[in-house]
Order: sequence, then structure tokens, then C-alpha cells
Amino acid sequence: MSSGMVIMLTGVLVASACALLGSFLVLRKMAMMSDAISHAILPGLVVGYFLSHGPNLLAGFLGAAAAAIVTVALVEGLQNSRRVGGQAAIGLVFPAMFALGTFLVSKYFAEVHLDTDAILYGNIEFAGHDVLFVGNTNLGPQSLWVMGALNVINLGFVALLYKELKLSTFDAGLAASLGFSPILLHYTLMTVMSVTTVAGFTAVGAILIVALMIVPAATAYLLTDRLPVMIGLSVLIGALSALSGYWAAVVVDASIAGAMASMTGVFFGVALLFSPSQGLVSGARRRRLQRLRFAAETLVLHLAGHGGVTAGERPIGHISQELRWDAEATERIASWAARAGLVTRSSDRLTLTSRGLSVADELSGSESLARERQTTDAQGTF
Repeated sequence: MSSGMVIMLTGVLVASACALLGSFLVLRKMAMMSDAISHAILPGLVVGYFLSHGPNLLAGFLGAAAAAIVTVALVEGLQNSRRVGGQAAIGLVFPAMFALGTFLVSKYFAEVHLDTDAILYGNIEFAGHDVLFVGNTNLGPQSLWVMGALNVINLGFVALLYKELKLSTFDAGLAASLGFSPILLHYTLMTVMSVTTVAGFTAVGAILIVALMIVPAATAYLLTDRLPVMIGLSVLIGALSALSGYWAAVVVDASIAGAMASMTGVFFGVALLFSPSQGLVSGARRRRLQRLRFAAETLVLHLAGHGGVTAGERPIGHISQELRWDAEATERIASWAARAGLVTRSSDRLTLTSRGLSVADELSGSESLARERQTTDAQGTF
């Protein structure tokens, strides 16, 4: 297997493992917890190095996982004390843990070289060179085995506890009343997320772990309001970010992990602009249509209430003066009302259609009912 293929597969596996959990973090408003854990595992790595008397993958992994769980427990403890808010608790704990790790390194392992680039951006470029041996058998890239196993664990976790996680995410009180333990589910989710963060950290670094854990889920949240679809979209967007980021990095000769993280931002930006339900473009279009609809209803009521030569008919120039609309706005509103079947236009005169008359009757009835309610409410205050 080529080095490029290993890098892409590693990125896809890390992205899918993170995305399976990221949706629940976004919905629970705990997006920054993954960032906290990715920084707070340093003392655990130092302790693992100390106990194993040197670099050791298993000791480092266990130490980092323990530090991650301690971070989660401390954050929860501060939140439950009601002295500080959720984000403030995260902001207090993870700098303290990171500072503790820095102190331990400077005090006891000053001679050990720590590559800050590797910590931030990871070593995904060398994923194909770090192989897994069982005895004398070479099983191939270690990152593929680790992240593949983690995908199986995370997928099994979400599938097994999907209903419980969904219920405790949206209504913890109802979950507790039905016999589930929201606290136990929360700590289980945080533990699995901590293990995922630590395992992915060694392959892709702190920046990409946070990006893949949160940004694809936040992007999917803009595109759907159904949890199963959101999880599936998160996995798809994360995988596409990893693949497109790799090729972008190859083309411009840049950091692969940085390019993958950047592509998650690109996908989020596209969704933010063009999401059918929550995009900025669609939102602006809906507001424009609402303004046009309101103006067309005003036009319909004005025509219906005008007593001229023919009921429901009026020169467009007079309408512009009477409603104090400029000529361009009047033309635009009249055109929209005509397309909606509310009016017909003959030369410079607008005439209500039968549908326009029905809409005017409905609107007049709504206004009368509203006035009646206001009168009733006013009488009830005396």
C-alpha cells in the first residue's frame, strides 16, 4: 500500500471515529471539551513516560487517557458546584492540566526533546512508516489498526446506546424518569471521547482532532434536524475533508493535517452560506419573500377597499402615491402579486382576481378578529 493511500485512509478513519461522537458533543453544547482534552493529556503522557522509563506507546496511551478522564471529572465537578459556568470550567481546567504537564517536563525531563509541530499537527505524513508487529509478523501501518478498531468501538457504542444517548441529550429529565442515568451516560460518552481523542492525537495532532470532532458535526447540524442523518452527514463530511485536504496539501506542498483541518472549515462555510434551512443565502431569500408577501397582501387589501369606478381596480401610479411606495418597489410588488395570481395587469391598471378577492376577505376577517380581541382584552382590564 502506498504512503499516500495510508495517509488518506488514516485521515478518513480518524474523521469517522471523531464524527460518530461529535454530533452528541455539538448537541450537548460541549464542543470545546475535545479541545480541552487534547491539551490536558500532557501530564498523562509525562507520567506514562516516567513509569515506563522511556517512550512506550501503551504507557503513554494509558496515561493520556487517565489525564483525559481526570479533566472531564474536574470540569464536571466545577460545573456541578454552580460557582462557574460550563465554558468557564473548561477554561480553568485544561490550562491548569497543560501547565502541570509543562512543569513536569521542565522539572524532570528537561533533556527530552518535544517536537511542538508534531504535537500540534501530528505525524500523519509518516503513518505508513509506523508499522505494527505481532511477534515477527508485520501487520502493516499501526494507525490503520488503531483507528480501525476505534471506529468499531465507537460505532458499537453509538448503535448500542443510541436511544439512551438521544434521550439524555435532548431531555435528561425524561431519561432519568424512565430509569436511565444521564450522569452515567454522560461519563461513558466522555470516556469514549477521551479515548478517541488520545488515539487520534498520536496520528493527526491536536488541531486536526478538534477540527474533525466538531466542525463536521456543526456542518451537518446546519443541513438537517434529524439525528441519524446528522451523524451520517458528519462522517461523510469528515471523510471528504480528509481526502480533499490530502490532495490540496499535495498540490500546494503544505501541511497535510493543516489542509485537512482547513477543508473542514471550507465545508462549514459552504453549508453556512447555502444550507436550505439555515444558510445565510436561503435566509436572506426567505426574508425577501416575506417582505414581498406582506407588501402584496397590503396591495390586495388596498385594492379591495378602494371604491372607484370598478371595485378592486386602480391605476398603478395612484397606488404608488397612496401607499407611498417608490415606482420601482411598486412594479416589483405588482409583478410578484401577478405571479401569485392575486392581481391582473392591463396597461397601467391593476385588478384583483377572484383569488385576490378571497385573500382580501381572509385578511379582512383576520384584521376584524384581531380588533375584536384587542377590544375584549381592553375591556377585561377594567
